[in-house]
Amino acid sequence: MTMEYTVSHDALGTHLDWTHDSVTAKMIDWFWSNMEKGFVLWHPSQHEALEWPVPPAHGNLLGAIHNAPQTWNDGRRQDLYIRFEKLDDVAPEIRDVIIYDHVIVVAGIGLDRAEMEKGEPWGYRIHQWQATDEGVIGKSSAIGTRRKETVEEGKVWAAHCAEEVGNWGVFLPQLYNLYRVVTNTRRNPYTDLSVEGKGRNAVYKYMK
Repeated sequence: MTMEYTVSHDALGTHLDWTHDSVTAKMIDWFWSNMEKGFVLWHPSQHEALEWPVPPAHGNLLGAIHNAPQTWNDGRRQDLYIRFEKLDDVAPEIRDVIIYDHVIVVAGIGLDRAEMEKGEPWGYRIHQWQATDEGVIGKSSAIGTRRKETVEEGKVWAAHCAEEVGNWGVFLPQLYNLYRVVTNTRRNPYTDLSVEGKGRNAVYKYMK
């Protein structure tokens, strides 16, 4: 179970390019609708239990909001309220980073419920991936909008994200297979996150 990655930074933000040899694209699609089942495993030293103020619907993640309490390497503990975004609601220059067959765009919308209810994005995280002969290839990007993130802040995020993505190889295949016996989609939802097109022309195949 091997994950390899590189980190880069440009005018848009910080990017983590990664590959896995033990994870499938469908497993990652499933993960985003079921984050509460594996959030602590995703980063055992920094994540706390995840909650869904607005839970995902089976077949459509758009608009779902999760509260992801965590403490990064810089020692800051945060309640992060994060919303799954419609692609059309994201600026074209941000969507231009989309190069793979599956994608999810999430917006950070605050550090408490009051900010969550306002719903104003202060930045985005784009995770994208597609199948390879060995597993998956992917890219994760951190893009500040209301306030640009510095290179140093990007490095802190990249270290956190690399551990998250790497840990998919540790727990995700087992967790995905365990939950295949749960056929009630209220308890085990699934959304196919594949897209047609690239960049600002990308559209979801199955979510409207």
